[in-house]
Amino acid sequence: MAARKRSTLRAVGGAALLAAALFAGAGCAAGPKVPLDPESRAFYETARLIMTGEEQKIFNRLPDEAARRAFIRDFWDKRDPDPLTEVNEFKREFEARVDYASKRFREGGPGWNTDRGRIYIYMGPPDKVEESFTHGIENIRGSIIWWVYYKYELAIEFADERGMREYKIRRYEGSFFEAMDLVKLGQAVEGSDAFRKRRVEFNLAYDGPSRSLVVSIAADALSFKEEDGKLSASLSFTFYLYQAEGSWTHKFSADRTLALAKEDLAAGKILDASFPVDLAPGDFYADVIIRGGEGASGKIRKIFEFKVS
Repeated sequence: MAARKRSTLRAVGGAALLAAALFAGAGCAAGPKVPLDPESRAFYETARLIMTGEEQKIFNRLPDEAARRAFIRDFWDKRDPDPLTEVNEFKREFEARVDYASKRFREGGPGWNTDRGRIYIYMGPPDKVEESFTHGIENIRGSIIWWVYYKYELAIEFADERGMREYKIRRYEGSFFEAMDLVKLGQAVEGSDAFRKRRVEFNLAYDGPSRSLVVSIAADALSFKEEDGKLSASLSFTFYLYQAEGSWTHKFSADRTLALAKEDLAAGKILDASFPVDLAPGDFYADVIIRGGEGASGKIRKIFEFKVS
């Protein structure tokens, strides 16, 4: 009995943590410091659902409409899975999910502002839905619904406690926060194997003496081509730089070819790519996107906070 009680506490605590994370992006965090123009207000109302914490801080400090308009353009560009096409597939899918949630989950407010609406916006339609009316759980007058996502290895339980068709998250099984982080960064996930493989780590530092940003990435995370006994990987880097306090922003792209000997690949080699940027002293955010070069598909993205002395 004690073991079962501890398990229940973990499930309830996990659901509370998940619910807090879902609602942190839409109202719980401090809002913009200046009044928003209509275009920025319409964008922020729903796009904040998929903003990272760093993006919220940056947007909330933007001083004027022009700066916000540039932020909005970059916000969607960063998430575009194929910049060579005219349509931003991520933006189109996000807007379709918001529209569906608004129409489908009417539970006392905007559908996108409900537990089921937010999960739908993050994860899309579930692969499997199970609803139970005869669950026998005390204090739950309505039904219980499970949404199962095979591609994310995730299942979420919603409960209608009052019998009013108002469903709240009760518990979940799987790695929700890892999946949500990838969705917020705009990295498409099409299957469980892809979900695991896309969690590629890389780091960034600012080297004061050379006045350069240095990106470090493990060699075994890259795909190499072999030529004359050497391995090489062509990568395309895009940087979005923001002052932590202030309105200064800077965007640039650069290509790099990283090379190493075959024997170094098995030795856990870390490869560095350097990018000259002369920054004044202060605190900064760097939003970094790395894509495979020479027609390779896929991208990884990460946001860093760093200080320049």
